[in-house]
Amino acid sequence: SMPFLQCMKKNKSPVPLGRSIFQKHTPPIQQNYQDLLESCLKNKCLFTDDNFPAHISSIGTGALLKKLPRNLQWKRPHALHKSPVFYAANRKQLDLCQGLVENCWFLAALEALTFHQDILAAVVPQNQSFERKYAGIFHFRFWHFGEWVDVVVDDRLPVNEAGELLFVSSVYKNVFWGALLEKAYAKLYGSYEDLQIGQVSEALVDFTGGVNTRIKLAEAPPDLWDILTRATYSRSLMGCQTHFGTTKVLKNGLVAGHAYTVTGIRKVTCQYGPENLVRLRNPWGKIEWKGDWSDSSYKWELLSPKEKILLRKNKEDGEFWMSLRDFKIHFVDLMICKLTPDLMSQEDGKKWMYSLKSGRWVKGSTAGGSLGFCNGNFWMNPQYWLNVLPAEDSKKSLNSCNVVISLMQKHSSKHRNRAPHLFIGFLLYKLVKNTFLLSFFPKQYQESNRKLPPAFFTRHQPVNKHQVFLDEREVTHDFHLEPCVYVIVPSTLEPQQESEFILRVFSRKHVLREMGGNTSFTLSKEIVDKYEGKIWEDFFTKHFEQVEKKKLKFSSISQNPEINAVQLQKILNNISWRKFQNFRLNFSLDSCQGILALLDLNATGTLSIQEFRVLWKRLLFYLEVFQKGDTSRSGKLDLVELHAAVQETGISLSNEVCNLMAIRYGDPDLQISFESFVCFMLRVEIMGEAFRNLTQDGKGIYLRESEWMMMTLYS
Repeated sequence: SMPFLQCMKKNKSPVPLGRSIFQKHTPPIQQNYQDLLESCLKNKCLFTDDNFPAHISSIGTGALLKKLPRNLQWKRPHALHKSPVFYAANRKQLDLCQGLVENCWFLAALEALTFHQDILAAVVPQNQSFERKYAGIFHFRFWHFGEWVDVVVDDRLPVNEAGELLFVSSVYKNVFWGALLEKAYAKLYGSYEDLQIGQVSEALVDFTGGVNTRIKLAEAPPDLWDILTRATYSRSLMGCQTHFGTTKVLKNGLVAGHAYTVTGIRKVTCQYGPENLVRLRNPWGKIEWKGDWSDSSYKWELLSPKEKILLRKNKEDGEFWMSLRDFKIHFVDLMICKLTPDLMSQEDGKKWMYSLKSGRWVKGSTAGGSLGFCNGNFWMNPQYWLNVLPAEDSKKSLNSCNVVISLMQKHSSKHRNRAPHLFIGFLLYKLVKNTFLLSFFPKQYQESNRKLPPAFFTRHQPVNKHQVFLDEREVTHDFHLEPCVYVIVPSTLEPQQESEFILRVFSRKHVLREMGGNTSFTLSKEIVDKYEGKIWEDFFTKHFEQVEKKKLKFSSISQNPEINAVQLQKILNNISWRKFQNFRLNFSLDSCQGILALLDLNATGTLSIQEFRVLWKRLLFYLEVFQKGDTSRSGKLDLVELHAAVQETGISLSNEVCNLMAIRYGDPDLQISFESFVCFMLRVEIMGEAFRNLTQDGKGIYLRESEWMMMTLYS
């Protein structure tokens, strides 16, 4: 990357002005999945995709070819496994492993996606299989420069002589969704080789259409743990990257210049006090951190037996814990992608507005370059008029509004890696609320929608004086702006560089339009995160104020608020649901004591905020499953409905265990209420997790007497 001031030192002769034929971005080929599927089924043939053939050209033309085995073959999953499965919902652990393509950035983002089943379902349509309506055709959806595109592929995959997948594969050899999704992504960007080398942030946006926040860990904000906490328990996807180095695998077990998925966080209670831990996964599915809190670290002995059993997974599966302090030392960037940009904002309210404008830098017309080149052409760049307005429902936004601006460049090449990224950035200028500016920017100027002239930019400083131009696909910045009128000027670092781009603006309320061209305003979309989990934050805070007798916000996690079983009962039974308006919880004190015992890992007799968050996330999931399973709408599950509901959660339980649980948790007629279903499912999940973490061979476990007592008596 190159700072704004450094640009001025470059003594490049300016490119002479002159028009050229502008190379537009090549849009992806549109194929109709449903039509192709029906045609193949009608003709009783398997789909073959001529637009991305089973040929070396789909793999690439460069260095990747040298890694390929001699007898490369393309085979369909039915030829590789007797019972192939598209997607296995009941696989709780991350199961994808990187292949020959150096696309850890793509895989780290993909694994982050698996933590949010609803977002995953938008990318990976779930009604696909190798049995029902199978015709060798699959499709996936990606957010591609401002719009969702459907990418169709056939299921011929490159394998070696032994029938092993060359690229992304699953730990479970019969699961193929990851390999097929990678093929679709390779098709979107030109070839498998075009997926070599990239940023986690790129793939996160392509999977969500969300907005990225990058945190440089060397300069991490003091509230990093609070940000991580909000991100973990909201709908955010997180990835990170290690420092580059000459040695690939370091002595500490980390891989240099490598992307990892952030899979969780936990505040643990050691004998010397609390410690903040971050859980990460290497997309290779092996090679782990060897320092403090690694699988074999002595630090685990400082925890209560239950906390140790449920958190430590002593397996070489690529997933590991490390302290927040070590995380900040050994990783460079933390990337957080959110569907709404309120992660970094403390504003009230939940509605956001989103505007998108497409534009282009054209030689001799709108490719003015940056101010750093002192060429007088900066004003030629596209200019966008932005009116930031206070939101009606926000007390805090009267003087300062949170605004996120994102600039993304689009190359003309169909191949992602054929054209290097240009250095891009944008400057933001404040227009109104200044008497000199008002006289300089008269009313007729606003009405005619003319661009600001060169003189304006020589006399005025931008809001973001220290803008850095980056050679990345997307540049995103968070601003806290006073409500008034601004102008955004996106540009390349050097003049006369051509590209298309998209400009996105997120705020609570704004108006955006292009200056000097079409005077129409951009239609803004309203983003409302309808996720049920949103409502609990204010609710829990309100109840905590009564418990703590002082103002408490969730971001103030350092205060370590805790609740007992009585307080938990009061909170749960007072929840009002948006989605299920007539639904009221009725947890007994005995149920709340049981829930508390299950989730209280550090044996304090109370629940911390993070333990409550775990409960809340499970509650939302269980409620959805319960409502779906209660086909008779009686408010209870009978034995048949209970079996179906358990299966829906992705957990395999024998009929005997299900029947025993109905006797233990049901009423005399073996009917299970929602409250009993929650207690039952929590116990099943926690005991299952404990077994998986402790077993070495998948058949049995070894426990000390104290650990056995803790796990069976206090849970």
